[in-house]
Amino acid sequence: HKTSELFFGPNLEFVPLERNSQEFFLLQRIQDEVHRFAITFHRQLRSKNSFASKLDNIEGLGPKRKKNLLKEFKSLKNITAASVEELRKAGLPETVAKNVYRHLHQETTSEIEK
Repeated sequence: HKTSELFFGPNLEFVPLERNSQEFFLLQRIQDEVHRFAITFHRQLRSKNSFASKLDNIEGLGPKRKKNLLKEFKSLKNITAASVEELRKAGLPETVAKNVYRHLHQETTSEIEK
C-alpha cells in the first residue's frame, strides 16, 4: 500500500504513520476489506447484468417468464440453443417464443418460420 500518513480532524491535521505500527496495519486491513467489498460487489453486479441483459427488452418476456425459462433450461446458453417449439413447450406463447428466438439469434421472422 501507498498509505503512509493520515489526515484527521476538522482541520485535516497530518498524522504520520510508521509502517510497522499497529495503527498502520489496522488501516491497511480496513483498506483491503473496503477494496475487496467494492470489487466483489462490482463483479456481482456486472455478472448479473451480463446474464440478464440478453433476456431483457424482449417483447412479452417479463420477469416471471424469464425466471421460468431459466428454471426450465438452467442457463442462457441452453435457452439460446432451444428451438421455437422447445421454447413453446417450456410455457411461452408462440409469439413470445419467436421473439425470444429472434432476439437471441438476431434473425428475421421469415427465417424463424422456415
